[in-house]
Amino acid sequence: MRGAVAIVVFACTCQAQFRSTVPLVVAPTTITNSKGGFVDGLTVDDLALFDNSVPQAIQMDWIAYPIDLVVAVQTSENSGAVIDKLGGAGILLTQLVAADGGRTAVITFSDEVKVHQDFTGEPDPVSHALRMLRKEGGDAVTLDAMHQALLMLEKRPSGRRRIILMIGEKRDRSSKANLSEVMEQVQRLNAEVYWLTYSPFLQPFTVKPKTAEDLKPIDERIKVQKCGLCPKPDKTPVPLDTGPGNPLYALGELIRLHEPDLSSLFTKNTGGRTLNFLKKNALEQAIQLIGEEVHRQYILSFVPKGGEPGAFHEIQVVVKNRPELRAKAREGYWGLP
Repeated sequence: MRGAVAIVVFACTCQAQFRSTVPLVVAPTTITNSKGGFVDGLTVDDLALFDNSVPQAIQMDWIAYPIDLVVAVQTSENSGAVIDKLGGAGILLTQLVAADGGRTAVITFSDEVKVHQDFTGEPDPVSHALRMLRKEGGDAVTLDAMHQALLMLEKRPSGRRRIILMIGEKRDRSSKANLSEVMEQVQRLNAEVYWLTYSPFLQPFTVKPKTAEDLKPIDERIKVQKCGLCPKPDKTPVPLDTGPGNPLYALGELIRLHEPDLSSLFTKNTGGRTLNFLKKNALEQAIQLIGEEVHRQYILSFVPKGGEPGAFHEIQVVVKNRPELRAKAREGYWGLP
């Protein structure tokens, strides 16, 4: 995977991606062949982009720009099994997704949003932040977390790509932030959203029986007694955490199915993708796939030709004269006022 990280990425210029006075639309585009492999080496002349079926003049630069990555982890009471699986993910996030010159920050969300690690280029602080996570609260203020991530990215230097990786459920619980305002915010910053999601019903059954020591954050756990007077690991067995399995919770989840699927909404409209995982190896493979995709994308940009403010514009990217190649880009954007 490190080879994928080293590949030169196609990125738009800092003026194109970050100058908020210009209503520029950025469209990260992944090109794959019939076997799903990434296709490199195309030029701007090989691609065509349509905005509401109207061809656009597009820009694609060959310069690699570093990444600012915000990792937002849900830490509500039904997330314990997921938190345990993230203990070794720090190196993957910093080396494969943010990669060379990148900076990574870690925030969590349950009843509120907390910043655990500000932007850093070092893997150890990110790994430590993930290994110190614990369950807290019953809600999942997903939109509030997205809003916080965007505020952090907005303060970063220009000339950098902005990526948010959400690790949590698909739907929101009790956020104060407004969906339309957050969507406008993510568009103005041309941020790209990826989402790793899971079933809170199934996750508890992917972990082994635990002791009281296992309930501590990973970096606070005592593996062995280091000296005669040092504390011992607490081997007291604890009941299996069956997660949110009671009928009342299930009824609430059925009601929440009518809430917007934020994972689909944000990833499809920013050029990212949603990946599901159950076990730890699937989580790590998903992070590796995101890292590879991010560093193999063609970052296209164009200036929209008018349009009604607030109206949705559908985007389509195709590879000219190569019907066997598939282009995946953001599905569209809402015209900004």
